[in-house]
Amino acid sequence: MTYSQAGVGYRIRRLGRGSLLSPRMRYAAIVAAIMAAALAGACASRPETGFLAPVAAVEAGSTSHTILVATTRQRDERPGTLFNGERAMPLDFAKIEVSVPPTHTPGEIEWASTAPGDPKANFVVRQAGYLDGEQAFIRALNAQLALRPRGSRNVVLFIHGYNTMFAEGLYRFAQVMHDSQAPAVPVLFTWASRGALTQYVYDSNSATAARDNLERTIRLLLASNAEKVNILAHSMGNWVTVEALRQIKISGGLVGAEKIDIVILAAPDIDIDVFKTQMRRFGKPKKPFFIVLSKDDKALGASSFIAGGQGRVGDAQNAEELAQLGAVVLDMTDVKATDSSNHGKFAQLAEIAPQLKSTLERGVGRQARASENAREALGDSLEAIVSVPLKILGAPIKIITGR
Repeated sequence: MTYSQAGVGYRIRRLGRGSLLSPRMRYAAIVAAIMAAALAGACASRPETGFLAPVAAVEAGSTSHTILVATTRQRDERPGTLFNGERAMPLDFAKIEVSVPPTHTPGEIEWASTAPGDPKANFVVRQAGYLDGEQAFIRALNAQLALRPRGSRNVVLFIHGYNTMFAEGLYRFAQVMHDSQAPAVPVLFTWASRGALTQYVYDSNSATAARDNLERTIRLLLASNAEKVNILAHSMGNWVTVEALRQIKISGGLVGAEKIDIVILAAPDIDIDVFKTQMRRFGKPKKPFFIVLSKDDKALGASSFIAGGQGRVGDAQNAEELAQLGAVVLDMTDVKATDSSNHGKFAQLAEIAPQLKSTLERGVGRQARASENAREALGDSLEAIVSVPLKILGAPIKIITGR
């Protein structure tokens, strides 16, 4: 769940660039747009409480995923909730086992209409509990890594975006891990989002306040027995992620930095000019960042308007410029989204993640000079890159690289 409904982001984008509205009128337009989005989504319930209560029954055909959590959220004493949207110190931890139903559709989260849900049809929790500090977190992580053979003892760290309740971030991550079949231990870093459309400024400040704790989490992961650490950030989560990585760069380095493998920035809610300065500080990384964007992202249109019309990285119109900064851009503009705001397309990539990863590892651009005859021969193959766009999910995904 994210922060724009159909049509709202478009209206905001039109008002936000070249607008002659007075500050008072601009503020009124923001409020009107937010209220329209809120009313449009009013019929959908949000999993604020009770949806993380453990379900004892185990459904045949369901799949379990154990997710470790590092968070700056406040603990919530309400049953089946674990954490709310208020800020807390110090960094807190948890271990949660999520069950994905046998009827799961890739790219979707089968939400329960009432808590805690039915394991036959819904995402539910099997077990959940807090971990007592960093050492308990590391022990739990190393125990999960030890269950995997050498060569596959990897970690995926996920950082969610704005307007995300704790259960929403947890279940979205479970969906991505399940669909991608990633042979890795999932770790969720969840900062204090209140999960409300009207709390954009609070969420933005919460993300900024979480920078040091995300840096600490990354250092803990690199100090563990993990062989590789992959990072996936979505929306406003990209702000705290890039800031944490920038802090690490400025500090003079990172013990175990060679373990960092793939960094994916999905629909980044970052001012495009700010991102350019951040990337110049990094220099062209040895391993490029992967940026997943969509030029029709309505949610980022709303963010752009609130920011005075400044473009966001996730709806960048000039993907080639991002590629020249050292990123590999996955342009999903032509992919039909499963959400009305076109902001969650990254979750649809999970289904084809194994093939996409192998294609990227072989080197993007190697097939860029493929002829029309080759296009016909390749058909839907993932070998068709750049000039022969990838045919995934029924539409072309363009991969753009400056290398």
